[in-house]
Amino acid sequence: MDLAMPGNAQVGVKPGKRPGRVIPGFGLSLGFTLFYLALIVLIPLSAVFLNTFNLTWEGFWSAVTSERVVASYRLSFGASFIAALINVVFGGIVAWVLVRYQFPGKRFVDALVDLPFALPTAVAGITLTSLYSHNGWIGQYLAEWGIKVAFSPLGIVVALTFIGLPFVVRTVQPVLEEAERELEEAAASLGASPLQTFIRVVLPSITPALLTGFALAFARATGEYGSVIFIAGNLPMVSEITPLLIISKLEQYDYAGATAIAVVMLIFSFILLLTINLLQAWTRKRAGKP
Repeated sequence: MDLAMPGNAQVGVKPGKRPGRVIPGFGLSLGFTLFYLALIVLIPLSAVFLNTFNLTWEGFWSAVTSERVVASYRLSFGASFIAALINVVFGGIVAWVLVRYQFPGKRFVDALVDLPFALPTAVAGITLTSLYSHNGWIGQYLAEWGIKVAFSPLGIVVALTFIGLPFVVRTVQPVLEEAERELEEAAASLGASPLQTFIRVVLPSITPALLTGFALAFARATGEYGSVIFIAGNLPMVSEITPLLIISKLEQYDYAGATAIAVVMLIFSFILLLTINLLQAWTRKRAGKP
């Protein structure tokens, strides 16, 4: 008996009839997606911009460029940039160790990388403050060298480094796992030193991932609040971050001023998001993926 079926026929589906879909069609799915995004994302963000219309242009410019606000920008963006750079270096090393070496407790160390994701930010801030205060386990030894971490801008960098590390590690790790080690072996066989092999073979392949991890860690750090307020000290013009300044204005019922500063942060977040998307597209293009 010939059991061959026509090329377009499917088991359980009558000829000429389209198979049923598990989820609704494109039109309904797209409509639900747009409605959900509008309800959760677009409408709240639009409200931030609309609230700034209560201010004149002079009032808006004065609110976002006052000396105290500019100092908070400088601290938030500067500390976030430094923390992201630190994470690029040490996050890349952690990813390298987790991919290229086998050692006892590797799975435990791999799980620890995700701890900043799972740990409440307030708990992280309290823990870091207790560790780096002048009588803490680590801070007491740093104090002997005149290094003050807790309640200073340096403490903000420490907190932002803590919460940004997983973004770099988890971005670089899969790229290293897919890297072709034959190229490294070929470079070594041609007489290249380990350092030359890393700089000329490994580093170019992971550079897009490092840049993406940097952008993600930087974007995450600029909006961080919970883990920073406990270790920062929150002194105006010294250790006051922009999110805390927004909260302070809300507590003073200065909604227009708070939303004006929030608009600046929101625009900066959009720029970071666009940068991250461009970096990810570049990464896919280099990897030959659509």
